[in-house]
Amino acid sequence: MYTDFSSLLAGATLISGLIWAVDSAVFKPRRIRATPQGEEIHEPKLVEYARSFFPILLIVCVLRSFIAEPFRIPSGSMKPTLLEGDFILVNKFTYGVRLPVFGTKIIKVGEPKRGDILVFRFPNDTSIDFIKRVIGVPGDKISYKDKVVYLNGKPLEQEFLSSVYDTDVVGHSYALKHNKEILPDHPHSVYVDTSRPALSMDEITVPKGMYFVMGDNRDNSEDSRSWGFVPEDLILGKAFFIWMSWDSASKDIRWHRIGHVIND
Repeated sequence: MYTDFSSLLAGATLISGLIWAVDSAVFKPRRIRATPQGEEIHEPKLVEYARSFFPILLIVCVLRSFIAEPFRIPSGSMKPTLLEGDFILVNKFTYGVRLPVFGTKIIKVGEPKRGDILVFRFPNDTSIDFIKRVIGVPGDKISYKDKVVYLNGKPLEQEFLSSVYDTDVVGHSYALKHNKEILPDHPHSVYVDTSRPALSMDEITVPKGMYFVMGDNRDNSEDSRSWGFVPEDLILGKAFFIWMSWDSASKDIRWHRIGHVIND
């Protein structure tokens, strides 16, 4: 069970619904009987608010829990695919239907695949949401040497696309390589900083019910290389759409990113 905005929303929906239901079944009939014929029946303010807000809260709760939920990208760990300030929608039923608040899966639909971009609760602190790309699924053997991912003993080739300069949130600029990594069935863009020391990770096997994830901004991402696997029950959904993007540096909307379908 996790306490966050979704929990508060579910709680508010439940409380407002109970207030309205109890009043309709118990107290409203009493008010009707106690009010002389022809006089206006006064409804308590609390009941009035509950009756007004319950349908709205219920619709929002259902949409966020079972259809799609909005998230904001807080860092540059998924550049160049996702930028700081991107506001995305996450498909909540791609991997199955879960109960709100408790996170228990009640309907199994599918499982994450290599290349999927996941939003999940950070295993070391479930109050924080992370977003990364799936590199390894259960049974895969993963290692990382000289800035190259090895999947089941074979290196994932990277095709050079261009040299770019990236600026972080504090204004520091870095020279990076923009490459295309050839993940089986899902090639995608990555940033590689050749000026930083190469991180190495010995071969590990992804356990059952776990996933190995990495950021596309390979030298500026805390991911499975440092803190381990993502348990299946912490996965919130699959990122699929950018509905808004705000550039905090220029204080302006990135109009060209709005409406972009996330499939890279």
